[in-house]
Amino acid sequence: MNYILRWLVAACACVWTGQATAAWHEARSKHFIIYSDDKPRSLQAFAEKLERFDAAVRFLRKMEDPPLTDSGRVTIFLLPDDDALQQLAQSRSVLGMYTTRASGSYAFVPRNSGRGLSFESSANRGPQKSSLDTEAIFFHEYAHHLQLQDWPGVMPPWVREGFAEFFASADIDERGNVTIGKFPSWRSQEVYFGGGLSAEEMVAADLRKLNWYEVSDLYGRSWLLTHYLSVSGKRPGQLNRYLDGIEGGARLEDAATAAFGDLKTLSRDLNDYLKPRSFLAYTVDAAAIPIGTVKTAALSAGASAMMNVVMRSKLKAYNLAGIAGDARRIATAFPNDAFVQGALAEAEYDADNFSAAAAAADRVLAVDPNNVQGLIYKGRAQMKLAVAQGGSADWAKIRSWFTKANKLDTENSEALMLFYDSYIESNQQGLTSNAVDALLYAADLAPRDRALRLKAVRQLLAGNRLKEARERFAPAAFETHAEAKWRTAAQTVVDAMDAGNGPRAEELLDQALKAEQEK
Repeated sequence: MNYILRWLVAACACVWTGQATAAWHEARSKHFIIYSDDKPRSLQAFAEKLERFDAAVRFLRKMEDPPLTDSGRVTIFLLPDDDALQQLAQSRSVLGMYTTRASGSYAFVPRNSGRGLSFESSANRGPQKSSLDTEAIFFHEYAHHLQLQDWPGVMPPWVREGFAEFFASADIDERGNVTIGKFPSWRSQEVYFGGGLSAEEMVAADLRKLNWYEVSDLYGRSWLLTHYLSVSGKRPGQLNRYLDGIEGGARLEDAATAAFGDLKTLSRDLNDYLKPRSFLAYTVDAAAIPIGTVKTAALSAGASAMMNVVMRSKLKAYNLAGIAGDARRIATAFPNDAFVQGALAEAEYDADNFSAAAAAADRVLAVDPNNVQGLIYKGRAQMKLAVAQGGSADWAKIRSWFTKANKLDTENSEALMLFYDSYIESNQQGLTSNAVDALLYAADLAPRDRALRLKAVRQLLAGNRLKEARERFAPAAFETHAEAKWRTAAQTVVDAMDAGNGPRAEELLDQALKAEQEK
């Protein structure tokens, strides 16, 4: 779960129930799959707005826009309001939620927010957001989603958060024009009064040692420095040279000095940039960012009834047994609905009911033999059952479910990861280079799945591929919100890699992960 969203999910059974008979609709666009119980026309307008944002970011960043399969799209659950979202999350402090793992990326946002502006009305608002609303939070998180496609390597916290805040204040008018780079007024305190971090400290210091106050200060000051380096035109190319230097292995201070010159001068220039309290922004004309078609469709009665279960299941945060029980109760009325049975398979699997998960997956595949979710959960369940039973197992058969899922969706990170996992669960019996490649590609496809990234790092260390292991591990060592213990442990892992001691690095990584699990 992401820190910026301030998730405080409690382990209790109370959940948002909504209207059990409400009809849900699905919108599909190039980059998103969106579920909502709103009217199709409103849902389509919402999808078009998000596509405008995506297109504008790609336009300004000159990013590639390859075709996506369903596993590469962000799935968004559009809830009625703040109350519905907060009941789902079991927290009154939640404005929006975003999580990503090998199985996909999921966002949960309110259609209308009492603490911010609604998505539907935002086109008619004034020239600038006045508070941190759910739209800004989603744009911030989706900017991170795009960021890792554009730059998967090492990225210091101020660059990562400054980039996301730069795009978070995007304004989309009724004609589809997108303005990027406006001042984020919710960061006024940090920008104008935050004194914890200077430009010199941000670009040259090891920000893995930040305290909680400095992390808060980081967002506003990072926005200011990103805006200055990207919009002022006074230091062209310096930000990219800075990142290239870090990626090449230079110390932060050396990379900063080589890119920016005298760092005290950089700090003075940044303070001067702040004084007028007026900032330029880019407006991308709608004609320059066509968004393609958005298709909406009504979900089946079974899928609508199961939607609350699906949302809770995707969060994977609390009361998994209760989720499975609710899924089981609903699914009895819809035995031939692949969507419903797929949701049941996932819920049963999460609750460790592996035989029931396999049976539900069988019902999915009886209706739709090429259903990727059904294939994955059939294989997942069989793999768990094989491990629990011990002795010999038909691992080739188990592996075949993941292979078929991969053939149907070659960009599905989860299927690739599970193909690799099947060798590990069978005590690495016959582990092949193909399985290792599958793991590494899975990590490339889901760069924000921390557990998957570290699994890839560990495999590379086991194979003594230290340079690749360091490249993949370094972003984890620069995590903005990691605890101090992890930052310290991560540095020892990097030091061992730099010393060429793969076994020691692997041992230290295992220790760090074990300490996290025990906290």
